[in-house]
Amino acid sequence: MDLINHEPAVRLGAFAGGLLVVAACEALAPRRERAVGRLARWPHNLALVALNTLLVRGVVPISAVGLATLAEERGWGLFNGAVSLGWVIVLVSVALLDLAIYLQHVIFHAVPVLWRLHRMHHADLDFDVTTGVRFHPVEVLLSTGYKLALVGVLGIPAIAVVVFEVLLNAGSMFNHANLRLPEPADRALRWLVVTPDMHRVHHSAAPAETNSNFGFTLPWWDRLCGTYRAEPTAGHERMTIGLEDFRDPGYLRLDQLLVQPLLDGSRSDAMMGRRRDP
Repeated sequence: MDLINHEPAVRLGAFAGGLLVVAACEALAPRRERAVGRLARWPHNLALVALNTLLVRGVVPISAVGLATLAEERGWGLFNGAVSLGWVIVLVSVALLDLAIYLQHVIFHAVPVLWRLHRMHHADLDFDVTTGVRFHPVEVLLSTGYKLALVGVLGIPAIAVVVFEVLLNAGSMFNHANLRLPEPADRALRWLVVTPDMHRVHHSAAPAETNSNFGFTLPWWDRLCGTYRAEPTAGHERMTIGLEDFRDPGYLRLDQLLVQPLLDGSRSDAMMGRRRDP
């Protein structure tokens, strides 16, 4: 299938197109005033994308799509041993992968060493499309290994992997957007996808809000698992984005992003796993 054979080009096109579209929508209908200018953040956040892409391609010997194709050829995994159900298996696979990423996200908040990696994502002083691609390289490598294990064990179809990766990437840029949606549209959409207003709560400096709304694409897991929070207590315009220990804009530089897991963040680390009401 062409979608599988041209997977790198498909993902690159979806990323570039999604970034441009969401950035344009942010400019037309911003939800919040920026705390820091784009030039202080965007070059460093986007540099992480390039670095993470090169690192994964250089370190990981096979892509998730490549492993899915190999597993299908050799009959590895649960779904490859079952009766073929066509697109039903594809849809189930995409949903299961999304659930797995939700659980991974919860674990990265609950395990101290993993939180130190993940907190770099939360230390951004603004919340916009580039926050959605701002992840530490070690976290990206761990996530890649986790997804490879799921693809191999479950026998996820290659087409499902492509669809999931495109949705995950596009969804992360959309739900991190500094975008004002009409309230009725947001209420309706958040039953189907994670909206910017829903995920922005997760980037609050308030511990009970940081440890809620873990979903990236599908919103159902937060509702089913009791981690859903409808709105930030202070409201979207007045809520504080980021972490207490990293308010200095100097921490937004690429070199500081890479060493951030090694920096002292005792007050931010105390937030880990706390879900009590404020």
